[in-house]
Amino acid sequence: MINQINFLFVTLFGIGKIGKIPGSVASLVTTLFLFFIFHILNISPNIVLIFVILIFFISLYSVNIFIKNMDNKDPKEVVIDEFIGQSIPICLYEIAHEGVKETSQILTFYFIMFILFRIFDIAKPYPVSYYDINFKNSFGVIMDDVCAGLYVVAVLVLYMVISS
Repeated sequence: MINQINFLFVTLFGIGKIGKIPGSVASLVTTLFLFFIFHILNISPNIVLIFVILIFFISLYSVNIFIKNMDNKDPKEVVIDEFIGQSIPICLYEIAHEGVKETSQILTFYFIMFILFRIFDIAKPYPVSYYDINFKNSFGVIMDDVCAGLYVVAVLVLYMVISS
């Protein structure tokens, strides 16, 4: 039972078992889920960010248990790291832009954050690649996506500074 719950957690309720591009599907589902959380249910981005940080720490343990007996220490079915990495720029965007916004602006930024996250997660520029190559454990699995999410934040901040 515990193993099944852990499997559902690290695969984001089975999304990781999708045959093709499970990471991209998990990132898209995360983006849609967070839009729903923030703009339909109107939950505070600060609360969601605390929840994401909690998931980060639980993931360190859960992914480690999941990959313990595997040769591949970063299996494609583990997509909780995509949830965490994709959540970082969206949560920080929502915190920085609290208040009423036009839906078209929100959707545009969410789309940009999704695309940028996937680019950084797949291309793995340094230090994303550093964690991917040097840590063959749950820390490496998760931190490369955290770094990719932080790259998205950096690009958006740079864009906002230049455009203002």
